[in-house]
Amino acid sequence: MSTVLPQEILLAEPRGFCAGVDRAIEIVERALHKFGAPIYVRHEIVHNTYVVNDLKTKGAIFIEALDDVPAGATLIFSAHGVSRAVQAEAAARGFQIFDATCPLVTKVHVEVAKLHREGYEFIMIGHKGHPEVEGTMGQLDSGIHLVEDVADVARVQPAQIEKLAVVTQTTLSVDDAAEIAAAVRARFPNARQPKQQDICYATQNRQDAVKVMSPQVDVLIVVGSPTSSNSNRLAELARKLGTESYMVDGADELQEQWFEGRQRVGLTAGASAPEILVRQVIDRIKALGAVSVRKMDGIEETVKFPLPKGLKL
Repeated sequence: MSTVLPQEILLAEPRGFCAGVDRAIEIVERALHKFGAPIYVRHEIVHNTYVVNDLKTKGAIFIEALDDVPAGATLIFSAHGVSRAVQAEAAARGFQIFDATCPLVTKVHVEVAKLHREGYEFIMIGHKGHPEVEGTMGQLDSGIHLVEDVADVARVQPAQIEKLAVVTQTTLSVDDAAEIAAAVRARFPNARQPKQQDICYATQNRQDAVKVMSPQVDVLIVVGSPTSSNSNRLAELARKLGTESYMVDGADELQEQWFEGRQRVGLTAGASAPEILVRQVIDRIKALGAVSVRKMDGIEETVKFPLPKGLKL
């Protein structure tokens, strides 16, 4: 008896690079073009193995500690943002600095600084150890409390609750963040909610596309690196909706048994995954038997963020 292999690939729309990732990569590439290699980047510019390796071949050096950056070098902060302490140390060392922090993350930093001056403490919804969370929490010396789940909300102990504000990591699951935010409101009814949802438009759009796609496919493949928060959330979301889902860094990680008996394959990509990887995954699934690729209807993203001064053409 012959095994049924995939017949159709359903391609999510939107998928892949967001405006913040496009901007961050362009900042590194323009700095390399303008100042020559090497260019130093604190942390992975975006959480994607292919992108980081490609920039390494062009002369980017990725570091975690500023001690690893020589005097007089050009330094770029990653799209995830950095703490005030890192900013101050880099400035004191005299590096030429370009900040590739996503403007939507910067918006959260600005809001935290403004409300802190007004006497607020903060509850931050996010994942411990993620560089974006470290950067946002590092905007203050104290008075910002991380909660990762509903259970954490019951344990958090702010020094005062008269002025309490909620902020979130931008790449969370929209539904999980809403559940945790509801728990915060239940415990602290007067807590100030974000002016706009902090979760970025691209994260929201990619999750919405997965919600539409999941019931229509037999298995869902997410292209994204293990370190990518928003990519992980896409795979998790599909599983919560009852659709078998796998995340891959590239086509070589696909396993034939995932597609046995699965006629329609859904395919999406996290906001830091380049389209070339999606194309390679399509080619691999076609080699397993898929004969057609159909793009879903979806939101067309037109957001574009300006580059820092000194890098504009």
